[in-house]
Amino acid sequence: MSTKNEPRKQRVKIIILAYPFALLLISIALNLFVFGVKPFVSALPSAEIYIALVIAAVLLIVNHTWLMTTTELTRIRFNMFATPEEWDSSEFNRREAPQKGLEELERRHNAHRNTTENAVYFLFLTLLFAIASPTILAAYAWVVGYALARLGYTFSYLAGNSDIRGLFMSLSLISVYGMASYLVISLFA
Repeated sequence: MSTKNEPRKQRVKIIILAYPFALLLISIALNLFVFGVKPFVSALPSAEIYIALVIAAVLLIVNHTWLMTTTELTRIRFNMFATPEEWDSSEFNRREAPQKGLEELERRHNAHRNTTENAVYFLFLTLLFAIASPTILAAYAWVVGYALARLGYTFSYLAGNSDIRGLFMSLSLISVYGMASYLVISLFA
């Protein structure tokens, strides 16, 4: 077993452990010093907040449609199918699917799965956040910012650009942490 990579592995472990806390601190700082946090008041969303919700919903639907479409186009490009019945009715054999096609399809499935997994937390927090009467600036930054970050994440994932994908992942996490920390701070404001 090589110990040559141990110092690097230890640095990477520290970064991985510190990463969510760093993003959380950034979101808290933005809430406190840029967006402002109003005391928690439960109410239906204002028209401005509602517009932010609609913009985010449309952007997330665009993102889903993009993932869905590129997945199907990849299947067509490499003569692959979604179900055993489709394979059986085609002239192609699943075991002979090209490796490149399988990799590209897996990339799209992973991007779609990641998007769906993250949407659950976003939706739950957004519903609570929207009825907590947030500042307009915080609502646009966190809600619309999340949707824009997810579009960037999808683009970079499909393009195979891990560095940019990491940036967009961080931005979407900051948005989710921003909503969560805003809610907690608003309870004590």
